[in-house]
Amino acid sequence: MLYRTAGQFKTSYEADQALFPVKQDAFLLGIIMLFALVIFPLTASEFAFQTMLIPVMIYALAALGLNILTGFAGQLSLGTGAFMGVGAYACYKMVTLMPWMNPIVAILLSGFFSAGVGVMFGIPSLRIKGFYLAIATLAAQFFLVWLFEKWAWLYNYNASGAIQVPNLDIFGVYVTGPQADSMVQYYVVLGIVALMTMLCINLTRGTLGRTWKATRDMDIAAELIGINLMKSKLTAFAISSYIVGVAGALYVFMWKGAAEPNLFDIPLSFQVLFIAIIGGLGSVLGNYLGAILIVGLPVVLNLLPGALGLSISSAMVEHLNIMIVGSLIVFFLIVEPHGLNQLWRLIREKLIIWPFPH
Repeated sequence: MLYRTAGQFKTSYEADQALFPVKQDAFLLGIIMLFALVIFPLTASEFAFQTMLIPVMIYALAALGLNILTGFAGQLSLGTGAFMGVGAYACYKMVTLMPWMNPIVAILLSGFFSAGVGVMFGIPSLRIKGFYLAIATLAAQFFLVWLFEKWAWLYNYNASGAIQVPNLDIFGVYVTGPQADSMVQYYVVLGIVALMTMLCINLTRGTLGRTWKATRDMDIAAELIGINLMKSKLTAFAISSYIVGVAGALYVFMWKGAAEPNLFDIPLSFQVLFIAIIGGLGSVLGNYLGAILIVGLPVVLNLLPGALGLSISSAMVEHLNIMIVGSLIVFFLIVEPHGLNQLWRLIREKLIIWPFPH
């Protein structure tokens, strides 16, 4: 009854292709935004901001960038962590070379450096694909992490080899650095992630998105009907790397506060890939569902035993987390390849026709 669409008539193609053709979807989004903008900031603790709210949005944005490349354009990539590092180091260099620069502008500009590097490493996709392309992006992962470690200019010749986020303010309010408040950082991350999400939704629903899907489904047929594969693949690499670079800048400047080169190593790339797989490749909502699961699972495993009066070591919690995530990946690859997004789609369809059988 709550999702009944009777009476919602579409009288034009534009109305049928609207972002929210069902009114209940817009209402549900309004409720989510109410929680995100008002209820969470007023009720969340410092622990909730730092362990759930901020990291979920950052990981979801990184997975969204990877999904543009892999889920929509069909180009495999195992170098997401390194491209996040490019965005983080680019943002660090901009705010240290130009201290007067607005930190939000620096974060948004840092994605262009990551996009340039992504296009450079995406050029092999014009000749290779599948497993061989994955290996090429894996080589980019190792090369970029090595570069972060060996090129001392990137971290301003710091003896520790790490980058430390400075205190940066906007109109007198600190948004980065040790003096920044978690609520302020949360709102900055929320605004940037919402902007990037709307950008991706519009891109994937438009001509460019259909070009990517055609390239993903059958590139030879796409080329035969006039699609420029070079443009399609390189734009996917550029836009994907831009979003991932912005996520990397947020990852360091709005959450970690400092970073060493090994922070962007292969485990980070795999973590973002797992979020995209569990959430559902080729979807936007799935990235958020996957991020909530992957980020929230360790928190639940840490808090639940104590609430039940059980004593479990932190090492056991880490092992359980790895085992559960691995099992979920196998489960979704076999049972539901389209991930959590498909499960929500099925639930939504059943709610629309309820109480009639499917």
